[in-house]
Amino acid sequence: MNTTVLHAREILLHPKQEWLVIEKEPTSVSDLYRSYIAPLAAIGPLAAVIGLSAFGVRSLGRALVSGIASWVLALIGVFVLSLIIDGLAPSFAGQRDRVQALKLAAYASTAAWCAGIFALVPPLAFLGVLGLYSLYLFYSGTPVLMKVPREKSTGYTLVVVAAAVVVFAIVLWIGRMA
Repeated sequence: MNTTVLHAREILLHPKQEWLVIEKEPTSVSDLYRSYIAPLAAIGPLAAVIGLSAFGVRSLGRALVSGIASWVLALIGVFVLSLIIDGLAPSFAGQRDRVQALKLAAYASTAAWCAGIFALVPPLAFLGVLGLYSLYLFYSGTPVLMKVPREKSTGYTLVVVAAAVVVFAIVLWIGRMA
């Protein structure tokens, strides 16, 4: 089985065990983008392009431009999120590590990215709310990847999520302008 699919399945179904695997896995920023972030971040935008154009909500050209913009913004957004994760870790007795922070941002985003598949059928797009499982994935990964003590994980998660809401609200706003 492809490692991208395997990681995605395992982080969704068995996050506690999978975080331990991810923690030890050697990788680089470019490898992580190429093998995991770029393909998974494309699920929602690609589904939206197909769904919006097939259902006549947008022309194919307009949907394609919007989809590409959304994908690029997701790639940028996950990187910005990783900088926030890394920068805030010491404030919660965690350790700074940019690669581990990017792993946390990427793998925790798996549920949100996979939930983007519902955009294939615009009336079902509301099911994208299932992507909120990413919040739990983030929370469960903070002690493993960023070494934040369990008793501080909730606070760390809340602060990072607040920052992420701002980042992704800006990303969505820019994406909707395309």
